[in-house]
Amino acid sequence: MRRFTFPSALVLVLALASPPASGLAEPDSKEWTYLENESFRLGVHRTSGATIGYLSRRESTENILNHYDQGRFIQQSYYGDADGSRWKGKPWRLNPVQGGSWQGSRPKLLELTSGKTRLYSRSLPLHWATGRLLPEFELEQWIELHKTHIHLRFRMTYRGERTHAARHQELPAVFVNPAFGTLVFYEGQEPWTGKPLTRVSPGPGNAYADLSEHWAAYLNKDGFGLGVFVPIARRMTYYHFRGAMNSSCSYLAPIKTFALKPALQVDYDAYLCLGSASEIRSRFTALQSGQPKAIK
Repeated sequence: MRRFTFPSALVLVLALASPPASGLAEPDSKEWTYLENESFRLGVHRTSGATIGYLSRRESTENILNHYDQGRFIQQSYYGDADGSRWKGKPWRLNPVQGGSWQGSRPKLLELTSGKTRLYSRSLPLHWATGRLLPEFELEQWIELHKTHIHLRFRMTYRGERTHAARHQELPAVFVNPAFGTLVFYEGQEPWTGKPLTRVSPGPGNAYADLSEHWAAYLNKDGFGLGVFVPIARRMTYYHFRGAMNSSCSYLAPIKTFALKPALQVDYDAYLCLGSASEIRSRFTALQSGQPKAIK
């Protein structure tokens, strides 16, 4: 069954070989499925939960996104209570991740259908720290390419029995290549009025900021980059990691605080745009009419 329809309601409702190392060239692998239109080329890595790991302008082969490991995609990631798990020796917590685990284990892809510009996937995530399959969580995503932007829809259904404490949840996690190191966003009191943007060069530690216009963008030295607009998110976390062996990256995640609890279903929209800061802002301004909707 082809499932391309984006749901209209918003309710409360990451083991095969590792993917290619992050780089600028388009990944050449049978593990990828691509969408394409006159503006964008987007790729999902099927054995990593159909996570988004490639994005470029149609006329370019420069991949903006980072897919160095199973955590480095545009993907769903959620957090529950501490559970005795450890990540690289550090105490961790329940953490279902669409792309797989930090050791390189892969999730279970249940369904994937795609056309030229649309894709639907459904998968079971892994615990980031332990690599354990988490069948009590089901992750769905819808992707649709438009001329000026990309529309994403994410859904997480939790069928577990335990209620966890409220945590910051990544809606979604976004990783881009380190050349895109300037983060721009608006955090003032007059959203959508063209007031000056904030520009920062993130450091290695998690920082937080308000998203008064619900979007942020990472730009390169030429002022070109990727914008991410999540209408239900009013804050974000971000950092710029500098590592060895091509492991550097820039990260951001629009966040919202809520608890994982029985019968929970989280369903939200996200939008991607490429261009200069002014182009990205203009396109998101046009999209924001009628948004946002709130998780209840």
